[in-house]
Amino acid sequence: MVTPVLPHQNNVQQIGYKLLSMLNFKGKRGEEVARTLISACLWNDSVENKSRAYGVSPQTVRNYVEEQGVEVVEKLLEQVRKISLKVLKGVKEIDVSIDWTTKTWYGRPVEGLGSSEEGNSWNYATATTKFDGKVLLLAFITQVNGMTKDEVVKALVERVVAMGFKVRLMTLDAGFYTVDVLNFVSQFKYIIAVPVGNVKVYQEFDGEYET
Repeated sequence: MVTPVLPHQNNVQQIGYKLLSMLNFKGKRGEEVARTLISACLWNDSVENKSRAYGVSPQTVRNYVEEQGVEVVEKLLEQVRKISLKVLKGVKEIDVSIDWTTKTWYGRPVEGLGSSEEGNSWNYATATTKFDGKVLLLAFITQVNGMTKDEVVKALVERVVAMGFKVRLMTLDAGFYTVDVLNFVSQFKYIIAVPVGNVKVYQEFDGEYET
């Protein structure tokens, strides 16, 4: 999202109003549902607590999210991406960070989307960059069941490059630390940063080490 890295408390309300203008649920209680979700996120509270303030039941909020959530979220992400590209107008070389975010939903399964052991999920992978103190969204994809880590990285890199950006540095979440991902990325002249935790020797043979 295009916000300061550490927004001041006074900016939270402004962020909420901006999100409300972008989070468009259809129906007579759509605005109340959006206000509930935004308030719960910004104040790190539960839907149950925040729904009372807007005169809507928690189940109504869940029903709206179950029926329209995927469409609304993807439209929101696309709007954020377009704003990001406007901020980056004229910028040619960027640093890219690739990560995924799993939003777990305990309602009915959402067809075509990934799932986790904890429940049905909406899984998105994103490519972002940092510019002028802001985190900017460049590309996003929906992770489907069976999609490999290198497929995720390849799809996001292709979208970023197709926008005309030259990638200088790529940072990857530790979950992307696989041979296939490194083989794909190493064909480019990127600087690569991947946190891998403690690297230990687990096998020694003929004087060489395998880690």
